[in-house]
Amino acid sequence: MAEAAGQSGAVTGWARILLRLEGLALAGAALALYRWTGGSWPMFAVLLLIPDLSMLGYLVSPRTGAVAYNTVHVTLGPALLGALAAALREPLFAQCTAIWLAHIGLDRALGYGLKYPAGFGFTHLGRIGRAG
Repeated sequence: MAEAAGQSGAVTGWARILLRLEGLALAGAALALYRWTGGSWPMFAVLLLIPDLSMLGYLVSPRTGAVAYNTVHVTLGPALLGALAAALREPLFAQCTAIWLAHIGLDRALGYGLKYPAGFGFTHLGRIGRAG
């Protein structure tokens, strides 16, 4: 099993399950933060899929798509935005942080991991889409 994980570059077994549960926990915490900030739920619904616009990079090439997707699907960006929200005491920034983190968490919980340049279906959480 470890050999297969090494060849694909994807995590397997309990580690994969834990990472997906971690994504679910992140999404739950982000929803709680959003509720706490008093954000508008229609705004949440409209903005939730904005990070997926990064997939347009795949129109250029798989490598460009992977870089664009990964850039907005790691928690570094929302962590920096959240720090800015706290420093400026800006609720809108905090709400955008929560939406962004919820998106990332939901993606991870569903098995959509960070992408490899081989193509959209090759992720750190395993192959997605049609195998073949």
